[in-house]
Amino acid sequence: MSNPVPDSGDIPQQDYQCVPETDQSFENALSKARVGERLSVADGIELMTTGTDRPGIDRRRKELVLEAADRRRAEVVGEEVTFVANLNNNVTTACNTGCLFCNFKDRSEQFRTSYQDEHDGFTKTPSESRDIVAGAVERGIYEVTSVSGLHPAFVLDDEHREILDSSDRGDLNYRPASEYEKDPGTYVEQMAAMSVGGVHLHSMTPEEAYHARRGTDWSYEEVYSRLKAAGLDSVPGTAAEILVDEVRDVICPGKIDTGEWLEAMEAAATVGLDTTATIMYGHVENEAHRVIHLERIRDLQDRTDNITEFVPLSFVHENTPLAEYGMVDSGPSTDEDELMIAVSRLFLDNVDHVQSSWVKYGDAQGLKMLNCGADDFMGTILSEEITKRAGGGYGEFRSFQEYADMIAAIGRVPVERSTDYEQRRPLDPDDDPQGPQLGPKADGTPLVNSV
Repeated sequence: MSNPVPDSGDIPQQDYQCVPETDQSFENALSKARVGERLSVADGIELMTTGTDRPGIDRRRKELVLEAADRRRAEVVGEEVTFVANLNNNVTTACNTGCLFCNFKDRSEQFRTSYQDEHDGFTKTPSESRDIVAGAVERGIYEVTSVSGLHPAFVLDDEHREILDSSDRGDLNYRPASEYEKDPGTYVEQMAAMSVGGVHLHSMTPEEAYHARRGTDWSYEEVYSRLKAAGLDSVPGTAAEILVDEVRDVICPGKIDTGEWLEAMEAAATVGLDTTATIMYGHVENEAHRVIHLERIRDLQDRTDNITEFVPLSFVHENTPLAEYGMVDSGPSTDEDELMIAVSRLFLDNVDHVQSSWVKYGDAQGLKMLNCGADDFMGTILSEEITKRAGGGYGEFRSFQEYADMIAAIGRVPVERSTDYEQRRPLDPDDDPQGPQLGPKADGTPLVNSV
């Protein structure tokens, strides 16, 4: 069921105050980057645009930026390329937020018992989530990532449900679970269900944490404390998209704003949870927005020092409302992808690890990104629904043998890692078969067969 195309007056016009123009020169910015001096926003814009006075990217200058980033990568993390044995278990696609870049969601009305037509969405009970994760742990995974839609029946815990049941506010996006085909349970119940067998649970984005406190005066610290007690181990820094509100007002006006996202992330750090950070780029933003986003992540890391990795997410435009409404006709170019990775490495001088996503880029370009400043190559992700629904076509899982072969082929060292990067195990590409060994049930048996 597609969303209706809005009238042109319903979509904010892209007349931005932030534009990619500076008084800096590309040469000065590159010189600072080469010696490791902390970059300004103006420096970052010059590197991201290659400082040209005409539209487009200067390929010669781009290569200079990539070379500087690759050298910085080698200085910071060496020749290792890391990856993790993980599972994606997204609990529900039900969501009414209306983000224009997303095709993962399904309108929550379709999940109500009164809805008669068929739909492709899903909701998992806590028991179903437990079975999925427990089975994957037996196979050797040790990280489960869970990022879900904002189902109206989802609440933090029983206390939260009581508050919402007694509220007469109509702006809380809440309906009792009894009105739906399947009860997602509470966030606390889902966290407890997925935290089985010693697995590392990576879940509850700032947007989900906001959903888990709606209608209350609870702080984000209170929410994340309860989730941590239930089994949450770290927080994915997604829902960031672009951390500039004039862009958020266009692509995700129903989401929390930049300030609230940062507040939630600081709260997670305060209660002792590691986080990651992301950027979703290549849609209606410009290079200035991208660099301002990087500055906000860098400032956050200066305050918290708990961001383990930065993950640039290249926008996949097919099947999204932005494409349907004619606001975009493509995602970022390959040049933009490479510069996003490179400038992230150079600008984020306090974040050690930058990830290349084979789901977004494909194998060949994903490997190229490892020579543009990236050092992490994601994980096995035994299920991946979000990019697939948006039109991505680069597969749903990755075997350890493929990782070992591909990384060794570019002259780097394949390394199995834990979520927090504290445990590392170099792989010998000549060993066969390849499988995880860091998990509580991992004994080197392959998770999946090579393809």
